[in-house]
Amino acid sequence: MIHNAYLLNLKNNFSDNIGWRCFQLGVFCLPSSALISYLLLLVALIDGSFKRRELYLREYWNYPLVFITCLMIIGCIRSHIGWLAWLGLFNWLPFFWCFWGLQPYLLTPERRKKCASWLVLGSFPVLITGFGQLWLGWEGPWQIFDGLIIWFISPGGEPLGRLSGLFDYANIAAAWLSGVWPFCLASVLHPFILGRNRLLPFALLIAFVSAMILTDSRNAWGAIFLGLPLVFGSASWSWLIPLMLICLFPVIIAVLPVFDFGIQQFARSFVPESIWMRLNDMQFVDTRPFEATRIGQWKIGLNLIFEKPWLGWGAAAFSILYPLRTGLSHGHSHNLPLELAISHGLIVSLLINIFVFSLLFMSSFYRIFNNLNLQKNIVVDRAWWTSTLILICFYATDIPLFDSRINILGWILLIGLRCMIYNAKSYDSSLKI
Repeated sequence: MIHNAYLLNLKNNFSDNIGWRCFQLGVFCLPSSALISYLLLLVALIDGSFKRRELYLREYWNYPLVFITCLMIIGCIRSHIGWLAWLGLFNWLPFFWCFWGLQPYLLTPERRKKCASWLVLGSFPVLITGFGQLWLGWEGPWQIFDGLIIWFISPGGEPLGRLSGLFDYANIAAAWLSGVWPFCLASVLHPFILGRNRLLPFALLIAFVSAMILTDSRNAWGAIFLGLPLVFGSASWSWLIPLMLICLFPVIIAVLPVFDFGIQQFARSFVPESIWMRLNDMQFVDTRPFEATRIGQWKIGLNLIFEKPWLGWGAAAFSILYPLRTGLSHGHSHNLPLELAISHGLIVSLLINIFVFSLLFMSSFYRIFNNLNLQKNIVVDRAWWTSTLILICFYATDIPLFDSRINILGWILLIGLRCMIYNAKSYDSSLKI
C-alpha cells in the first residue's frame, strides 16, 4: 500500500513537469494521431516510472499482471502460429507497464478532470470528419506535417452510410465516442471544460449523441441509455429510469414480434425505420452462412478453447485458424474473454477479467456508490466509471482494442479507477487521524 506521505510527494512532483505536459498532449492527440500520442505518452511513461520505480513490487495490483505476462510468453514459446503470436503480445504487455507508470498523472480528481476534458476536446476531429463524410462527401486520405498524420476518410462512411470519421470502421468510431461521451454529460452537469460555461459542453453533448446514433452501432445506442442514469447518479433514478422506459416502450413494441401486428405497425410509425430495422434484423432472412455470424464465430472459438484450454494457441491465432476451419476470413472472435482464452488460455482470460472487474467493483464501492457522493468532483469520477463500464460492454460483442487508440483509452480508464481507490483510502485514513 502506498503511504499518504508518498501520495502527497507524487502530487507535488507531478504538478508541472515534462511528463505531466506530455501526458496531457498525448491524451489530446490520441484520436487524431496514434503515432504522436504514443511518443508523448512514452515520454510521460518513462518519466512517471523513474519517479516511482522503487514501488513496483509493493503495488499488489501488479502481481496478476506479472503472472499473466509469464503465462503469455510461455504460451507464445509453445505456439505454432509463429511470429504473429509474439506480435500479438504488443496488444497487452506494454499496457501492463502503462498501468503502473502512468498512475501519477491520474492520481487526483483534478487530474482526472483535466484528462477527461482533453479526451472530449481531442474528439473534435472525429466529429468533424464524421459529419463531413456523411453530409458533405468528404474523402481522404488527408495528410499534414508531411504525412506524419494521415486521416483515411471514406466518403459516406465505412461501411457506407455509417459514420466512421477518421477511424477505419464505424464500430471503432462508436467505441471511441461511447467511451468519451459520459464526460460530455458530466461537463453539462458540472462544467469543467474551458471554464464553467455550459453552452460548449451542451453543444458537444448534442454532437456526440448525434454521431453515436449515426454510427448505426447498436452498442453505441445502448451506451447512450446506459450512461444517462449512471452519470446522473442514483438520486435521479426515481424519475429518469421511468422516463427512459416510456421513451423506449414504442421501440420495444416495434422490435419484438410478440405484439399484435396492428399495434406493432402503429409503433413503427413513430420509431424511425432505420432504428427498428437495425434492432430487428434477426427477423429478416440472413444470407450469411452460420459461421459468419457472431454465434457461429463463438462456437468455433469454444471448440478451439476445448482443444487447447490452458496456454491457448498463441496471440492472433483466431485470424489464422478460423479460415482453416470455415473457409471464411475474420480477424477476431467478437468477444474479448473468448479471444483471450483462444490466444492465451483460460487462466489468462480468467485473471484479466477478475483484474478488470475487481477495479470496477472496488472503485464503485470506494468512490461512486458511498458517502463520498457529495464531493464536488464525484460527477467526473462517476462519468469515468461509466465510461469504463461502457467499453467493457463493447468487448462482449466486439474487440475494438485492436485499434490501438481504443486500447490506450481503455487502459487510461482502468488506471483512473485504480487511482480512485487510492483517493478513497487516503480519504479514509485522513478521517482516522
